[in-house]
Amino acid sequence: MEYGQERIATLHELTDHVPDAPTSRAAVVVPMTEREYAGLAAERVLSELERVSPGRVVVPLRAPAEKVSAFCEWLSAFDLPLDVLWCNGPGVTDLLADHGLNGDAGKGRDVWLALGTAAATHDYVVVHDADAKTYEAADVSRLLSPLAQGYDFAKGYYARVENGKLYGRLCRLFYAPLVQALADENPDAEILQYLDAFRYALAGEFAMTADLTRSVRVERHWGLEVGTLGEAFDYAGFEGTAQVDLGHYEHDHRAVSGPTGLGDMSEHVAAALFRTVESRGVEPSYADLVENYRRVADEFVEQYAADAAFNGLSYDRMAEREQVDIYAEAISPLGGKDSRLPTWTETDLPPATVLETSQSDVSDVRDD
Repeated sequence: MEYGQERIATLHELTDHVPDAPTSRAAVVVPMTEREYAGLAAERVLSELERVSPGRVVVPLRAPAEKVSAFCEWLSAFDLPLDVLWCNGPGVTDLLADHGLNGDAGKGRDVWLALGTAAATHDYVVVHDADAKTYEAADVSRLLSPLAQGYDFAKGYYARVENGKLYGRLCRLFYAPLVQALADENPDAEILQYLDAFRYALAGEFAMTADLTRSVRVERHWGLEVGTLGEAFDYAGFEGTAQVDLGHYEHDHRAVSGPTGLGDMSEHVAAALFRTVESRGVEPSYADLVENYRRVADEFVEQYAADAAFNGLSYDRMAEREQVDIYAEAISPLGGKDSRLPTWTETDLPPATVLETSQSDVSDVRDD
């Protein structure tokens, strides 16, 4: 057990104490797709939230029309003040198009829609993934507690150890060594020091004040978490940021290959990372970055091998290095325009209209 501090406040789970937190003043955003329907992990998350009594739960849902009615019926069985935002409903899609906001759709855009609704009516917003098999009600209080103490942004971190193996592969084999390689090239860049201070930068669990929530530009896809860190750096900085120990987490696992695999996700993470650092004055040396990333990642593999052996865990160096090879392909200069969604303070789209339109879309399919 340790209690060391970082450049950002690091709040450790040293006891089983659940801190006081303003849960009734918070909205909890839990993004879902059709894969979460009636799943054990999602069931656990929602059941645990029943014990929290948050001010609101907002579920941004991405699912085909034929799945929505059953999905809403399942969600209604939980004793929660819950709103469903059907993010790809026809009315919502048209509404976004009318405001020039349709474009590419993904996790980030879905969460952005829910953030607007949540921040419009509550003082604090908590975001949680729905695939955590070990989720606890206390996690909401732990994420909110720093905000009640004056921080603007809190990020969860946890150990990813299951079945005698280390997980969290995209973060520890791609994000962390890539940030370190960039920091080696730019040792004075505070944005890189900030990004490097988080113990689990790609965790989907974080909390923000409503003011910060309304002030963040959001990446449309899997770069959501990285992009949010860049926005938090501008708004909260080191002094206004905390990270919170959430213990051990067991998540559903993704394959490396495939359209929603870790290899595909690494491309979105890389783009979000490069956009984050370049917009804050860092100029990556792309000609050397792949080689530097591989060097740092190789050092990380050896360190994780030692850690695994120390804890009696199995560890496959070759498989880990094969993943590094795949992730290295995602490192390339940014191309195309910046497609991030605007802050909710900049758009003329009222969050209440998004919710009302979604409710109409859902009513239509349930009536059918």
